Amino acid sequence: MPRVPVHTVDTAPEAAKDNLRALTERVGKTLNIFGEMAHAPVVLDSYVQLETRLASDSSLDQRTRAALHLTVANVNECDYCQAAYTGQAKASGFSDDDAMAIRAGSLDTDGQIQAAIALAREIAANKGYVDDSTWATALDAGWTDAQLLEIFVEVVRTIFTNYFNHLVGTELDLPAAPDLT
Repeated sequence: MPRVPVHTVDTAPEAAKDNLRALTERVGKTLNIFGEMAHAPVVLDSYVQLETRLASDSSLDQRTRAALHLTVANVNECDYCQAAYTGQAKASGFSDDDAMAIRAGSLDTDGQIQAAIALAREIAANKGYVDDSTWATALDAGWTDAQLLEIFVEVVRTIFTNYFNHLVGTELDLPAAPDLT
């Protein structure tokens, strides 16, 4: 049971209504995570501001961003985000098998994205610390120093959603991600 109400556009605090309405229209329904974030409008606004900025200004394409989100959700064992980001990965052109491989940390079909998810996995698992060899591998795969910093921000953005779901107990309202076996 969630710790906070799951608002609709009608029940949300006034300061959250515009953001919640826009997210609802974009997704086609009010997702539980957004309805819960709306309970504290600054939380929803923080998510929207960060996501909007990354989606419009990052040099990382949507496919890479989706792989990073799915990777971090797996590291943080966030069932809600693994479900959401599996859908995002598939919408970005990854197959079901690719999505499973990303969650497992081993996408053999794309060396550049594999280097990015390895970096993201280390950032998330090690509180921001990464081995010099992981950094060098990402550079050798074609990423720039600036892009590696953008990968870091994508990790932080995903930790935001993962930890939020853990904190409030968001109930799954999306198809569950398949079990990794």
